Amino acid sequence: MHTRTAAATLAAALLLTACSPAGTTDAKPKPRPTISKQQQFLTAVHAADFQSWTDQGPADSELTDYPRQWCDALGAGHTVEWVLNSDGGDLYPIGEEWGTKIVDARELLVLAVKAYCPKLRGQVVEELRSSGDY
Repeated sequence: MHTRTAAATLAAALLLTACSPAGTTDAKPKPRPTISKQQQFLTAVHAADFQSWTDQGPADSELTDYPRQWCDALGAGHTVEWVLNSDGGDLYPIGEEWGTKIVDARELLVLAVKAYCPKLRGQVVEELRSSGDY
C-alpha cells in the first residue's frame, strides 16, 4: 500500500512539473518600457505628417520646449487662442526656417497636451470644437 501511495505521489508531482512551463513558479511580469513624454510627443508629431512642414519642417529639438510652456499656460487658465496669439502667450510654433499653418499649430498643441498634460486635453479639445477649429 505504501508503494502505491508513494508511486501516486511521485506520478502527481511529475505530472505537475511536466504541465507547468519551466521557471514560471517565481516569474514576475516583465516591466513595460517607459516612453518619455518627449518621445511620445515626437512620435505623434512624426506620424501626423503636417502639411505645413512638407518643404521645410522643424528639427525635433526646435519643438521640445513648446509642450511644457503650452501646458503651463493652459494650466494657468489661458485659452488656446491666447497661447498661440502673439498678443498673448506668443507660443506659436514657428522657426526661422519653417512655419506652421494655424490648423497644424492647433493639432500640434493637442498632441503636446495629450503627451505632457493629458488632464487638460478635454478642455483644449472642447475649446477648439466650440470655436469650430477642431
